[in-house]
Amino acid sequence: MIRTVPTAPIDGQKPGTSGLRKKTRVFMAPGYLENFVQSIWNAIGGVSGKTLVLGGDGRFFNDRAAQVIAKMAAASGAARVIVGQNALLSTPAASNLIRLRGADGGIILSASHNPGGEAEDFGVKYNGANGGPAPEAITERIFAETRALQEYRILDIADCDLATPGEARLGDMVVEVVDPVADYRALMEKLFDFKAIRALLESGFQLRFDAMHAVTGPYARAILEGALGAAPGSVVNAVPLPDFGGGHPDPNPVWARDLMDTMFAADAPDFGAASDGDGDRNMIVGRGVYVTPSDSLAVLAANAHLAPGYTRGLTGVARSMPTSAAVDRVAAARGFDCFATPTGWKFFGNLLDAGRATLCGEESAGTGSDHVREKDGLWAVLLWLNILAARRESVAGIMAAHWAEFGRNYYSRHDYEALDTAIATALMEDLRARLPDLPGTDAAGLTVQSAEDFAYTDPVDGSVARAQGLQIGFEGGARLVLRLSGTGTEGATLRVYLERFAPGPDGLDDDPQAALAPVIAAAEALAGIAARTGRTAPDVIT
Repeated sequence: MIRTVPTAPIDGQKPGTSGLRKKTRVFMAPGYLENFVQSIWNAIGGVSGKTLVLGGDGRFFNDRAAQVIAKMAAASGAARVIVGQNALLSTPAASNLIRLRGADGGIILSASHNPGGEAEDFGVKYNGANGGPAPEAITERIFAETRALQEYRILDIADCDLATPGEARLGDMVVEVVDPVADYRALMEKLFDFKAIRALLESGFQLRFDAMHAVTGPYARAILEGALGAAPGSVVNAVPLPDFGGGHPDPNPVWARDLMDTMFAADAPDFGAASDGDGDRNMIVGRGVYVTPSDSLAVLAANAHLAPGYTRGLTGVARSMPTSAAVDRVAAARGFDCFATPTGWKFFGNLLDAGRATLCGEESAGTGSDHVREKDGLWAVLLWLNILAARRESVAGIMAAHWAEFGRNYYSRHDYEALDTAIATALMEDLRARLPDLPGTDAAGLTVQSAEDFAYTDPVDGSVARAQGLQIGFEGGARLVLRLSGTGTEGATLRVYLERFAPGPDGLDDDPQAALAPVIAAAEALAGIAARTGRTAPDVIT
């Protein structure tokens, strides 16, 4: 019944910032998924006797991959696999389930905000017993196993029914199929004042949540329309589809254009939000106002105490280094610690586990807290709603008050996608080599004050992560960061992060791109992006 299949290492199976992502057809090739999963088992010391959580965002190949992984877990002696019904689990719900059930870890099937479909993207990520993404020490071991693998094991048996809640068996292993929403909803009810939010919605407050045909649809319907009483139809694009309805499930003003148009119309709802493919990212929009992820993190940090789950206050906050310093100003004013880490949610894990941070966030639309060990899109939406219910102000009013108190960090990210990898790498390496000579020099009228290749020493375990992005500071407080993304599946993506501080909301032009024009010019002067890549403008501006 257990089949041992001879194999050989497959090139390119190095996990990135959030697991292994490739084109779906790459994962569908004979042995590709199996090699990577067996490498995970080997890297974590096997799965014999262990309990694992399994689920994904429902993208193309999700159902088939779940069957393969379950059979491989059974063949390697796992005691139990807990699977979301129809192999669906949002990433934060999977993290919660791992923690709630005391599981030894879990496999999440997702390429997050990347498009889905047979010709698009797929991904596999291992999360540890704390519910968080595997730390670098584990992902390095997984990669080492992929380069030495000689065989994998799989149960030769018919598929298991993953559509019916309850318990079944694959060989000697128990397969437990669970409602993917129930436990997550129960957690949200503990953290937030559902009675106050319901009263806000009953007062005539209108919201629109765009689930982008991704996994958060059932969660949003159950919680926003079900538990909280939002009007039927407030959640749109709520049915998860293997290709996300042909859309790009990335909650930003470019890909969530319909939501932006709705929120900037004359008859706009009071509050708009969107989530991504696997439910861990979010976008917040008020009537006529877009809230950047960096600003959202800062507002949540300043107001989290208004929600029941956070009345005790925050022990600290953490942000990825490219995220704006807006939350730093809140932390300084309120007297709690603020940490800047490399990009990747896994770097927050130790801070959360050690109680050093309560809230975390990334400029790439990820925010979360110590309730799980992943970013959590719907959680962020509910915290915003709780704040709105407590303050009874508009989103625009809250933002204006926040900027008046803390100042405004004008911020934007410019993405240059699918670049020739050699060209993008050379651009970064050439600029990296010049960093020591940059302080004191002029860049399109801005004077460079500091320049570094960002490195991070974890304050909990002392581990060091180097070469995490080029960070250049200018006199007057402006900042530029360049890094190559680890979440793409084709070519290289150059991300350019731009920031400029104004001490009050009216200190600069209200248009962030206009306010950031000097920093944009400095980025071009320093890196020569147009000349090197042939791109005269970014593919995506957020």
